[in-house]
Amino acid sequence: MSMDPNTRTGALALMGACAMLGLGYAAVPLYDLFCRVTGFGGTTQVATKAQADRAAALGTERDISIRFDASLASDMGWEFAPTQSTDTVRIGQRDLATYTARNLTSSPITGTATFNVEPAQAGAYFHKIQCFCFTEQTLEPGQEVTMPVLYYVDPAILEDDVVSDIEQITLSYTFHRAKETVSRALDRSQ
Repeated sequence: MSMDPNTRTGALALMGACAMLGLGYAAVPLYDLFCRVTGFGGTTQVATKAQADRAAALGTERDISIRFDASLASDMGWEFAPTQSTDTVRIGQRDLATYTARNLTSSPITGTATFNVEPAQAGAYFHKIQCFCFTEQTLEPGQEVTMPVLYYVDPAILEDDVVSDIEQITLSYTFHRAKETVSRALDRSQ
């Protein structure tokens, strides 16, 4: 059975539109996966304790400076800062950094931290074992908390000609209100 040309063109156009819609929905998770695997755009890596132990066993003699940065979305209502602005760490060895956050409002606020490192190419070598950025953080009115980040810089960075000679990596976090907190605030204002 043969289709007339108009029906065939319409069917092809519909299939093309469905394919584009599917790609549109898949683009965000695929891009996120790409960034996490490659460190693209300064996306850091997540490591297990076993991976951290292997990196530490390589025993490099080189140190690198880590600078810590913190910022907030304008609607957060928090103070947020690193407890120290820089640290010098041995490449391959675990280190602990801490940030403090305090809710300045009279309402609980749940926040989500986004993060990256600079230079962006170092993201593939900056591994976090534990981080407050892995989950949402809720602070009650006036509550202050210390939030740890357990991390290491992979010794493989020394074999990458693009970043092997960098002297400092900047770890940046920005806290944003979680979507449910924004929704509750909008409901109260109506």
